[in-house]
Amino acid sequence: MPLLPPNLGSFPARRRRSVSGHFIEQDVCRAVGGSSRTHFSPSCRYCRERCIPFLVLGRGSNCLFDDRGFDGFVMLNRVDQLEVTEPGVYRVGSGFHFNRLGVRCSAEGFSGLEFAGGIPGTVGGAVFMNAGADCQETGDVVDSVEIVTMDGELQVLRRSELAFGYRWSAFQDMKDLAAIVAVTFRLTPSTAATERQRAFLERRRRTQPIGERSAGSVFRNPSGAEISAGRLIELAGLKGFAVGGAKVSNVHANFFVNFNGSTSQDMLALISHVKESVDKKFQIELKEEVKYVPHRTQM
Repeated sequence: MPLLPPNLGSFPARRRRSVSGHFIEQDVCRAVGGSSRTHFSPSCRYCRERCIPFLVLGRGSNCLFDDRGFDGFVMLNRVDQLEVTEPGVYRVGSGFHFNRLGVRCSAEGFSGLEFAGGIPGTVGGAVFMNAGADCQETGDVVDSVEIVTMDGELQVLRRSELAFGYRWSAFQDMKDLAAIVAVTFRLTPSTAATERQRAFLERRRRTQPIGERSAGSVFRNPSGAEISAGRLIELAGLKGFAVGGAKVSNVHANFFVNFNGSTSQDMLALISHVKESVDKKFQIELKEEVKYVPHRTQM
């Protein structure tokens, strides 16, 4: 089954700015589009040869766009095919919804991605960030990754060539990476996968601001500290603290919600204030998990 179909997804046929960015994945997805359809490789080459900044976007679930939008090409990833190459081995397009993959694998009796049932975004984004929860991480079950470089070259990286850490993958330091195209996962059989996933989802409903507009966890848990970022923010007395239309969630302090027409500047100011407050009180510097996308980038 080809994972680079002609209808990969729409992107602007000419250079165009996206609309004002928000901390909300639905708005990010609506900010891109057009009538031209093509593959990653020629698209990347086209932009590269003309020095046009470009961005490959899945669902944008952990992206914070500048209020002015992104001045360049935005390619909306719709590589969403899935094939089972053997029992427990799934080759999945990077644009496939990660939560759908987690639900399907668990329902089919395979363990390793139960946590994914509650994670927004796409497979490509989950691998890039090494998304994880409930003592599971994406990188634990990755078998191989297919990528396209900035020059449009397709490469396949095997498990032995990959490195993963807490909310980190080698792709974050790969200067010539244009996009993750497809990922092969190798899972293990389990009769308890569905029940485990159900428990994960129930816990998430109790402890996270489901239904409010957020981009998930804002900060990574600090390395070497036996306390989470959310707990540090809570102990700093910042639950409910707001800047403009952005607020620290009253349910989970590591979730910042858009409760009243937040701008990107509101969110950036809130992130900065929380970082400074936690550092001042606990001498711990929080690191962002959410990715800020500036108006202009250097080629």
